[in-house]
Amino acid sequence: MSGTVFSRQHASVRHLVISNLAKRNAMSRDMWQSLADQIAQADADPSVRVIVLEGDGDQAFVSGADISTFEAQRSDPEDQRRFSAAVEAAYGAPGKASKPVIAKIRGICFGGGLGLAAACDLRVAADDARFRMPAARLGLGYGTQGIARFISVVGVANTLDMFMTARVFSAKDALGMGFVRDLVPTGQLDQHVAVLADSIAENAPLTIAALKRTVSALSSAQVEELATRPEIVEALARCAQSEDYREGAKAFMEKRTPNFQGR
Repeated sequence: MSGTVFSRQHASVRHLVISNLAKRNAMSRDMWQSLADQIAQADADPSVRVIVLEGDGDQAFVSGADISTFEAQRSDPEDQRRFSAAVEAAYGAPGKASKPVIAKIRGICFGGGLGLAAACDLRVAADDARFRMPAARLGLGYGTQGIARFISVVGVANTLDMFMTARVFSAKDALGMGFVRDLVPTGQLDQHVAVLADSIAENAPLTIAALKRTVSALSSAQVEELATRPEIVEALARCAQSEDYREGAKAFMEKRTPNFQGR
């Protein structure tokens, strides 16, 4: 059964729940696009003051992109473009929203889940949360906008650490990096996020919207220029078209260490 994104609302707080329990909430292309659409819908709804993103169940926020769909959805440049566009739409949606977006993180937050959390305005994690950016284990090139988001949240040194080592880091590490705002016991996560969301929802919406527009404008101008530089476009294209990329996805599915050749 394929995954889905569903919503529920408590007072003025809209919860968007990413659900693919069999795969620890791994995201297909359709799920990425649905999430982007639902964030936009929540932002347009006057009854909503705050948006919370969370994973279904207690094992994961999002374990990443659904690797099992790569052969069908990323098998040629056009498929890769469509998949990347859906992912980037989801990543961009929290920043485009005029309303605050909170990532509520329990369990695994890997790959695309880590990127999605970085795109949110605030992040709160349970103490059982685990984080990882495995792009270098999959042969994936990570786009300029995504790298810029991580740098804006955790700085250059921590971004390089996350991507170069592809290591799993703990919730305590994430707090130390400044990636998460709060770290709370797992059993207190729901209540903690509810109190935080309600406190934000009481504040002036126009002030918050203006703040988000200003922050977005300050951070986006240089990134847009860098993303079109030929050397960056070429480097990312080489990753997407490489044998290493195919080897990385295959190794992941076969649960073995990839054998990268740099080609």
